Amino acid sequence: MMVFLVPNYYKQEAVESGLALELWLTRQGFEVEWAPDQRSGIESTPDLDDCGLVISLGGDGTLLRAARIVGYREIPILGLSYGHLGFLTAARPEDRNVLTVVGDALAGELHVSRRATLACDIVSVDEFGEERSYTSFALNDLALTRGPLSDMVEFDITVSGHHIDRLRGDGVVVSTATGSTGYALSAGGPIVSPDYAGMVCVPIAAHTIQARAFLTSPSDVIELKMSKDRPSVPAIAVDGQFLTCEGEVDRVEVRRGDADVLLLDYGPQSFYRSVSRVFYGVRHDR
Repeated sequence: MMVFLVPNYYKQEAVESGLALELWLTRQGFEVEWAPDQRSGIESTPDLDDCGLVISLGGDGTLLRAARIVGYREIPILGLSYGHLGFLTAARPEDRNVLTVVGDALAGELHVSRRATLACDIVSVDEFGEERSYTSFALNDLALTRGPLSDMVEFDITVSGHHIDRLRGDGVVVSTATGSTGYALSAGGPIVSPDYAGMVCVPIAAHTIQARAFLTSPSDVIELKMSKDRPSVPAIAVDGQFLTCEGEVDRVEVRRGDADVLLLDYGPQSFYRSVSRVFYGVRHDR
């Protein structure tokens, strides 16, 4: 079986831990492969057919990168925190021995948290009036925001064919339950249990006091349609990665992804312990 390592190459401690893990894993008879260095700008698609475990060594951004690499393959991902928050990760080296955690993961002794994903379709129109479609995977969220011209964006929100509202403002975030503790939370959205399989839609600085966050069912489709009355150039980011589209963005459709991401942790209580530690400042070491 192959174990795939996704470190944050900017953090020496994460890389050194990966090297120590590689030595230990190969001695246990496992094959080890590494993700490309993100500093190179190369994001090749690895062969993960024989992969039984992906280990992320870094912060939440590194784990999101690991999730993008895995996609819909449903390969378990173990997050080891070497970042600032480590909200999505299973363990921090200062709290648990890394080799013990990895050994527990390989032995099947960790809890599997199934996390809903997003399939995001961005449709743009080029100078000849032809539509171009871009599809992207997300574990956290899609954000449609005002772009480089810093002008407000105006768009219609429709859920499964039902028009909700036309909004003006800085944009909107559509997130999973996992992403509810990221950009969506900063924009005023709720913290949602990871077991929730629907989507969270949170307007950003809307020019009205009536706009509120809302949650959808798992089968719903959210459409964001750019207004023709007030043309603007939005920026679109998926899991924090900005997308480049040819032509003008016409609409964005977001639905639940075809499969879940499998995150390993030490049980359902891990989520609420992380909520109290990260967002309420409660220490659990005393």
